[in-house]
Amino acid sequence: MPELLDRYRTAAARGDLRSDTAQEKVLDRLAVLSDSLAASTPRGLLGRFRKPAEKLKGLYIFGEVGRGKTMLMDLFFAHAAIASKRRVHFHAFMQDVHARLHALRRNQAQDAIAPVAKAIAAESRLLCLDEMQVTDIADAMILGRLFEGLLANGTVIVTTSNLAPADLYKDGLNRQLFLPFIRLIEERLDVISLDGAIDYRLGRVKGHETFLTPLGPETAARMQDLWRRLTDTEAGVPVEIDVLGRHLHVPEAAHGCARFSFADLCEKPLGPPDYLALARHFRTVFLSGIPKLGPERRNEAKRLVLLIDTLYDARVRFVASSAVPPEGIYPAGDHRFEFGRTVSRLKEMQSAAWWGKKIVET
Repeated sequence: MPELLDRYRTAAARGDLRSDTAQEKVLDRLAVLSDSLAASTPRGLLGRFRKPAEKLKGLYIFGEVGRGKTMLMDLFFAHAAIASKRRVHFHAFMQDVHARLHALRRNQAQDAIAPVAKAIAAESRLLCLDEMQVTDIADAMILGRLFEGLLANGTVIVTTSNLAPADLYKDGLNRQLFLPFIRLIEERLDVISLDGAIDYRLGRVKGHETFLTPLGPETAARMQDLWRRLTDTEAGVPVEIDVLGRHLHVPEAAHGCARFSFADLCEKPLGPPDYLALARHFRTVFLSGIPKLGPERRNEAKRLVLLIDTLYDARVRFVASSAVPPEGIYPAGDHRFEFGRTVSRLKEMQSAAWWGKKIVET
């Protein structure tokens, strides 16, 4: 039995996770890739003279929210016996790419994408990207050449997504220019569907009261009580954190916690760089006053999706007050599909497993 599958089944036997046939099928493919990576990695002095190995095919794993895609990729990444590897959320990866492109173009480089791809490939023989979703035209226009460069330079790519390749950037501006990237994914990566029937995030939800409804004095008092429990203070101090040479204002910060209003984070023109900086600086984020959003507030809904994605990937604890439960925040409008993942994540982020220990008596 491959060692990776053995670890999965041992964890299931201990009760750390629930054994799932669909997950095992995907893990079996990941185990084969892990073994191939190990076999193709030069070791010792003799490895310097070994003939270059045939380029390995990476994996594109897609399926509905909560089926365990990220868990399986992380298990594979931890097991992969290769030093040159990187695991990163897709939003953070693209932010890094844009920063590198900007630096080269500032130096008047005529073709910035090829050298950026070469540099990333030199740093990472294995690149694991979590939650690929393409909603930005700037990302869409560079991804084809970027991935071509990475693959040509020998990087093995493993990525997860809620969407099949053909559904990426669906209805996006100038989508016809994005179609070659979809063909590249389908031709150069093994595309695997994780089609289990269970959303495991919902099964892990326990009794934590960290998402509070409805809005009003009682909920505000409960939010304040949670703040006090986690910070030993009545109010934090304002701080500024650097984001690509500018500053993000944090109204209150104390003992690793930051407190914002919905207007602070979702009604201002903020994006992934701001939310990534927030996740790097704080282990718990309080967000008060989430309203029910209609289709006309698609921008605020999109920012909330990006915020939760970023905090989730960084394992940041989240406390919020809202006019309605998660499933009622944005019931219709653009980005509704993406918001289904946000609802699932908001529920998981209330669970005892997410928090690690019980902090609220319920």
